[in-house]
Amino acid sequence: MSHATDTVLYDVTDGVGTITLNRPASMNSLTGEAKDALRAAVERAAADDTARAVILTGAGRAFCAGQDLREHADNLAAGKGLDDTVRRHYNPIVLGLAGMAKPVVAAVNGVAAGAGMSLALACDLVVAADTAKFTTAFTGIGLAPDSGISWTLQRLVGRAKAAELLLLGGTLKAQDALDLGLISRVVPADELAPAAVELARRLAEGPTAAYAAVKSALDTAASATLADALEREAVLQDECAGTADHQNATESFLKKERPTFQGR
Repeated sequence: MSHATDTVLYDVTDGVGTITLNRPASMNSLTGEAKDALRAAVERAAADDTARAVILTGAGRAFCAGQDLREHADNLAAGKGLDDTVRRHYNPIVLGLAGMAKPVVAAVNGVAAGAGMSLALACDLVVAADTAKFTTAFTGIGLAPDSGISWTLQRLVGRAKAAELLLLGGTLKAQDALDLGLISRVVPADELAPAAVELARRLAEGPTAAYAAVKSALDTAASATLADALEREAVLQDECAGTADHQNATESFLKKERPTFQGR
């Protein structure tokens, strides 16, 4: 099953939904049309019961170079400024990736710059080609950080390093990003797609309700007191205890069998 706009592709195979930014000639930079299509694809993946895990990747040599600056310059010249794109596009896309009740793997095949880096960090696991590069890019064009990177980056690398990366806007090679704990793993470029698919398939075959609970627990705990985080864990644990997956896995454990998960 696949569906395409010109700018973003969506496909589901073997329980894995793949969202592909598809403007390779423009390094998958984000026009208004592309952002509308990406938001729609993220919302579709979240609601798609046949997709139990999701991959976000880019076509061609880049993951995503961030905002399309040609279109942005036209908007500035027309007096439209940012055209409210942060609230209309970037914020819902990031909340959609981070908040969907299933794991999301970013397969970073090339440069991830500006909002492109932010989108990668909004995913649950990031697998990067050894040729990939990450750059915050925002201050280089006189802009503030957006798409959640002020929240995600400092939680991944600490405030001091996040401030350095955002203020100075340097470029991180994939291995440097891995060493900083920014991403999950680095693989040779020609192995990226199969590695991402293998990881996403493994997740898709797992207890997706429990994975959704992990995302929710981490999200709450990132800005909660210990007492509130404990209460959120208790609520989520009660929900997971009621799933068929938990019941079946417990029985399988007692029988010394390997559990199979249905995602419910």
